Amino acid sequence: MAPRASWKGHLRLSLVSCAVKMYPATSSADRISFNQLHKETMNRINMKPVDPKLGLVERSDLVRGYEYEPKQYVLIEDSDLDAVRIESNHTINIEAFVDEDQVDVIYQDAPYYLAPDGALAEETFIVLREALRQSGKVGIGRLVLTSRERVVTISARETGMFISTLRNPSEVRGTAEYFGDIPVGNPDPEMLELAQKLIEQKATLFDPKAYEDRYEKALLAMIKEKVKGHKPVTAAAPERGNVIDLMAALKASLGEPKPAARSKSKAAPAAKEAKKAGAPETATAKPKPAARKKA
Repeated sequence: MAPRASWKGHLRLSLVSCAVKMYPATSSADRISFNQLHKETMNRINMKPVDPKLGLVERSDLVRGYEYEPKQYVLIEDSDLDAVRIESNHTINIEAFVDEDQVDVIYQDAPYYLAPDGALAEETFIVLREALRQSGKVGIGRLVLTSRERVVTISARETGMFISTLRNPSEVRGTAEYFGDIPVGNPDPEMLELAQKLIEQKATLFDPKAYEDRYEKALLAMIKEKVKGHKPVTAAAPERGNVIDLMAALKASLGEPKPAARSKSKAAPAAKEAKKAGAPETATAKPKPAARKKA
């Protein structure tokens, strides 16, 4: 079954446009969630609207209001929202192009995939996609989602395009309130060098599959055991001692192995070759048995 598009419209650059479909690039369907139940009846609880004076009310009696002053509201009708017609209702108009690294990650919000809507749109879509790819830039446009206009970035991704909605600048908090009291300082050169070496030692290629949600995994295992009627046994995480000497901690950390980038089957022959060449044994080489003491 083909995925259902969350938005349909046109992508336009100057006088060139094509029909497109947009899909959410992420899903939370597999994320574990809980329902609220009554502890005696075990019935699922329904959340219903309650008026402080009238008590339980019907949803059909609810209206939309904007609080312009404390406890002062102006009512907004559907017709009022329909009257606010802007060009981006059904069109993503690319207004400008910027380097990707100029868009601070803190502004990036929800990710989407963009694809052509029908065979007739494919040729124009491919031209726009490749123009974006070869320019090395991302487009800045606007579109309306859930009755709100959102500024978005548009970029080439594989055979399609990638869209990210951007947060409004008013939604992003400044850093002064949080970082203002942190001194700039001049770190100890030797400690800084050790920290840089530690970063180099642990440098590897990013693989999202290697960083699974351990809490979610443990939660699912616990739920499965509960379903079977078993009492789950959880192992406490090992406690780490308080680090007192930063220099000693950095030096000790450098002794930790680098993230493995090769399998054990490849590591063993490499260790043997190193031993023949007179190089010191690696962590994968087996230690020599201790000499027995004479009686």
